[in-house]
Amino acid sequence: MRYLLDTSICIAHLRGRAKGVTEQLIAHAENVSVCSIVKAELLFGLRRSARPHAELEKVETFVADFPSLPFDDTAAIHAARIRADLAQRGTPIGPYDLLIAAIAQANSHTLVTCNAAEFNRVPGLLVEDWRSQ
Repeated sequence: MRYLLDTSICIAHLRGRAKGVTEQLIAHAENVSVCSIVKAELLFGLRRSARPHAELEKVETFVADFPSLPFDDTAAIHAARIRADLAQRGTPIGPYDLLIAAIAQANSHTLVTCNAAEFNRVPGLLVEDWRSQ
């Protein structure tokens, strides 16, 4: 199984608040990816940090261990479908979460997140929360 990390799970690991996440990252390292949207969110967060340079090094070291998936034309097709479906149901998700979910689906990855309730609304998206494993 292939996994795409959401921003929330990356933050849980980087802050050392979730031993289970770190254990799962080690166990599945060869099957884990990040995406350009998650990188953007992590970089935005560190720019608001009291120690942006130290945080930058930490984030860059972490994401360097994993392939990065882009938001491409295939993901755009998935994003449009997901957005239309959730809008019709009256249960939209945030714009970055929409893009992350689309990238996961476009690449046949299970999304790993601390926000399972948000992503479980996306039809057909496989979701796991490694904090509890």
